[in-house]
Amino acid sequence: QVQLVESGGGLVQAGGSLGLSCAASGSIFSITTMGWYRQAPGKQRDLVARISNGGSTMYADSVKGRFTISRDNAKNTVYLQMNSLKPEDTAVYYCRAEDIRQGKSGWFSDAWGQGTQVTVSS
Repeated sequence: QVQLVESGGGLVQAGGSLGLSCAASGSIFSITTMGWYRQAPGKQRDLVARISNGGSTMYADSVKGRFTISRDNAKNTVYLQMNSLKPEDTAVYYCRAEDIRQGKSGWFSDAWGQGTQVTVSS
């Protein structure tokens, strides 16, 4: 079993900053890609940013220049630093891990965290 636990959400005023973290556990040997997605009420879940185990990153256009994704492979943890937050960034943020190798022979295509609420007030 692989578990992802997110932390760091909350309420912030527009223009402020928040940091999210997501730690994966479960005898993990490696994770190829880790990322953050978000889902606002009544909308689909969209990619925010993702990072490979080699450090390559990709961002949604709406967050480029404001958000920074990073990861610590030794800790199986991914981070999202969010600056210059806007009310439209309000959503539940989910962590996702892809291509997870566990123990000697376990493998999972992906796993999701439970989500953490980010609310940006105007």
